[in-house]
Amino acid sequence: MVAITAESHDAPEGAIDTADLGTAVAFGDLGLRPELLKALSDLGYEEPTPIQRAAIPPLLEGADVVGQAATGTGKTAAFSLPVLHRIADLDRGTEPSALVLVPTRELAAQVCEAMYRYGHHLGVRVVPVYGGQPMGRQLRSLESGVDVVVATPGRALDHLSRGSLDLSKLRMVVLDEADEMLDMGFAEDIDAILDRTPDDRQTMLFSATMPPRIAGMVRRYLREPRRIELSRAESTNGHSASITQTAYLVPRGHKPAALGRILDIEAPEATVVFCRTREEVDRLTETMNGRGYRAEALHGGMDQNQRNRVVGRLRAGTADLVVATDVAARGLDIDQLTHVVNYDVPSAPEVYVHRIGRVGRAGREGSAITLVEPREHRMIKTIERVTGHTIPVRKLPTVADLRARRLELTRTALREALVKAEDLDGYRAVVEPLTEEFDVVEIALAAVKLAHEAAGGTDENEIPDVELRPRGEGRARRGPKDRGPRDTRRGKRPDGGMTRLFVSLGRRAGVRPQDLVGAIAGESRLRGKDVGAIEIADKFSLVDVPDAAADDVITALRDSSIKGRKVIVRRERRAAR
Repeated sequence: MVAITAESHDAPEGAIDTADLGTAVAFGDLGLRPELLKALSDLGYEEPTPIQRAAIPPLLEGADVVGQAATGTGKTAAFSLPVLHRIADLDRGTEPSALVLVPTRELAAQVCEAMYRYGHHLGVRVVPVYGGQPMGRQLRSLESGVDVVVATPGRALDHLSRGSLDLSKLRMVVLDEADEMLDMGFAEDIDAILDRTPDDRQTMLFSATMPPRIAGMVRRYLREPRRIELSRAESTNGHSASITQTAYLVPRGHKPAALGRILDIEAPEATVVFCRTREEVDRLTETMNGRGYRAEALHGGMDQNQRNRVVGRLRAGTADLVVATDVAARGLDIDQLTHVVNYDVPSAPEVYVHRIGRVGRAGREGSAITLVEPREHRMIKTIERVTGHTIPVRKLPTVADLRARRLELTRTALREALVKAEDLDGYRAVVEPLTEEFDVVEIALAAVKLAHEAAGGTDENEIPDVELRPRGEGRARRGPKDRGPRDTRRGKRPDGGMTRLFVSLGRRAGVRPQDLVGAIAGESRLRGKDVGAIEIADKFSLVDVPDAAADDVITALRDSSIKGRKVIVRRERRAAR
């Protein structure tokens, strides 16, 4: 996480001093209503996290707040509790008093559930509004009266255009995961929504990262905001970061084997493996299942029920790992998750921060692993520079390392079985007759050998070593004919070459530029700012993307939908000249 700390002696105007956030404070000291304190006690919450201690008091006062803290450190409760507290003092009619905007349906469902649990004793009416849910059910919920609407920007705009969502009585707006919403191309949607809200509303903006473009959002939407900026160490009650970050050097073509090797060494409880495209997700899921792992795919081509089933299997322990795209995993919160693997180095530091935030939540320990090809080493350095955290780059475990680890796990399992000493008597009939012929140790050794062979044994194929070459090494040996143009920008050639893609929907389908940018940023490895010129005709659209990313975008959007309709995406066919 970016280590930014607002301190009173040199902090920007409106910043909150975080110097004493390590001091123990109870929820009862923050001025929250008794009904909220009872709900927190019922849920087993003992003391607020640093972001909650810093954000709740100014929010209760009605101040605008900009809050930055690592993913999984309690930001939802930091804004939910003040919103619920203030709503209880308002005249509650049929129109909502608070609107929470989030980037994904998964996060909308999670925030809605959390606010319902916190506000249970206050009788607060919370309604989720997002795509993939029957419109009729949402319309009935809004018509019957609501206090808080938790919505994705697209579906909120749909209801505004229908007249089924009235924001005229709104007192509070929350922009949660603001950096994600910008990455997904929702800036114009947010503008359109906030234009329909009262000017004197209280606005809260929360984000895991604070890229420069967030500053423009803050200037437009917030009035003299109080700023809270916590590093990951501060976000977890002053303890050191609970995520172990490691990168492994992997030669191209050996990534599936390398992933299996690492998983065998780490022996995680539950893992999410991030890939760039749906096609890569499906391919890797099939490969890992073929290698004996219980793997499940998770991507934008699946409906909400399918996604829920996959996440449920990981939570229940009937799946070992989920292979996912970023868009499908946004808002994913699984207590059992111990490992996150970047199958490729993320294209931007912000993406890396959000991915690894899936583990190490609320101080729990976790591991973030990145598979790095030698050509991707500079991208790791960029992530280190932005996050302020060194990521050690290691060589892959060898077959000998794997054998030693498996023996260690066997030894641990045997020790646990001996300590429990349950249901062992039934095996005496096998062991005792053998003791008359063989030594007990020899019998145990043979049993362990059989157990290893039954489990499939060890992958005997060594993965080739690769070395990182320092900058400049080897260049003196290259002749003029060997020197090609070098890629100096993410996803683009040095000449900035762009490929124009044809998209089979246009103005008649209601397609807007932000719809195209959001679909591309949500389903491919590109970010919104990587997308070039966009032309929208009546029946089709043309979009410029970096040459190097064109195939990825076509593949990623192949089974997707825009404005609820399937699309055909291909390179533009230019007329012969």
